[in-house]
Amino acid sequence: MPTINDVAKAAGVSKSTVSNVFSQKRPISEEVKEKVLEIAKELNYRPNYLARSLAIKQTKIIGLNMIGEKVKFNPFHLSFINGVLQQCYLNDYRLLINTLSNDYKEQVMNISSDPTDGEIILNPSIKDSRIEEFMEYQIPMVIIGRPPKQYEEILPSVDNDNFPAAQKATDYLLALGHRHILFCNAPKVRTVSIDREQGYQFALKQFGLGGHYQHIEYRDETRTSIEYGSYIAHNVLSQNKEISAIITDNDKVALGVYRACKELGRSIPEDLSIIAFSDGSMYSDELQPSLTTMTLNGVTLGIEAMNLLLERLENTDCIKRVTVKIELHERQSCAPMDKLQK
Repeated sequence: MPTINDVAKAAGVSKSTVSNVFSQKRPISEEVKEKVLEIAKELNYRPNYLARSLAIKQTKIIGLNMIGEKVKFNPFHLSFINGVLQQCYLNDYRLLINTLSNDYKEQVMNISSDPTDGEIILNPSIKDSRIEEFMEYQIPMVIIGRPPKQYEEILPSVDNDNFPAAQKATDYLLALGHRHILFCNAPKVRTVSIDREQGYQFALKQFGLGGHYQHIEYRDETRTSIEYGSYIAHNVLSQNKEISAIITDNDKVALGVYRACKELGRSIPEDLSIIAFSDGSMYSDELQPSLTTMTLNGVTLGIEAMNLLLERLENTDCIKRVTVKIELHERQSCAPMDKLQK
């Protein structure tokens, strides 16, 4: 197996020059760089990853920490990861994905040993052990979503405009004549759950609808999103005949609602209108009629997250907040109240 000494000898340069070509630690002329790379290719030389990392004091690996749901990514996750990977490729980084279980407190002690230069944190909670751990070890991080209150002024973040988006989704259904709108929210501990709930409540209050018209459920993390959607739809729709529309946390929850409606003999949108926070769906065959969505723009979030983390790695004082808009895409799952079946 060829060594760095073999490349240096064949190229007629020093060992440190070859090292600098691969580590990019110091500037090297294009002529020398091209010669070294050509010789390395001819000899089939590959730099030692560990030695390179020690030399530049970087692993060139970014960590992505997310709470997994039986390790099944939804379209938002896939879009987000694609956005991060796009910027990783452009900046010579690799991505290490940690999908933690809902009981991630038991796993968080292993996180600090991961060989990463920085971390992207998805699904932040009000009290988040991952953030506490990375803060303790001074690992640079970017939060996707609103950071917990105690970290809002000291950590950079990329977030959707969740409050106005939830308000817009609710306003859309109110404009169609719906008054009793069920909101199937994310787990109560998530900061995104708080922001969307406040947007939903604000829209109802602006419309003059008080507490009697607020119907909010939170996902129990012992259930998958699909199970949650089905369970809530069966229970709430059976007990409250006034509910005419549902806003769901994601397309999987919506799928659970669709399945429950079929079992209950209720049609969409003739009996019930549905709108979901989503970024496309892998369940389009089952989500018929097509699902109206508040589209999350996961690719843009991923790009912005990686860019912000790179900036944070260069400047640890960087505390920017980037907001990505959520867009309403009307399809066939919502209808005016006056067109509902009597």
